[in-house]
Amino acid sequence: MLEMKPACEKCEAPTPKDGAAEICSFECTFCPPCAGAMDHRCPNCGGELLARPKRTIDI
Repeated sequence: MLEMKPACEKCEAPTPKDGAAEICSFECTFCPPCAGAMDHRCPNCGGELLARPKRTIDI
């Protein structure tokens, strides 16, 4: 199951489960402004950052 991290790993802005965030294949999580500033490349693994799916319910 995808780990829904609650904050951006760069600026610590909240990334609520029903809000926008970008993730890499290792589930590193960044807010859209930080992801854009990094050219949508994860600084941890170099992978592509893509829109994280939104979750509206807790499982």
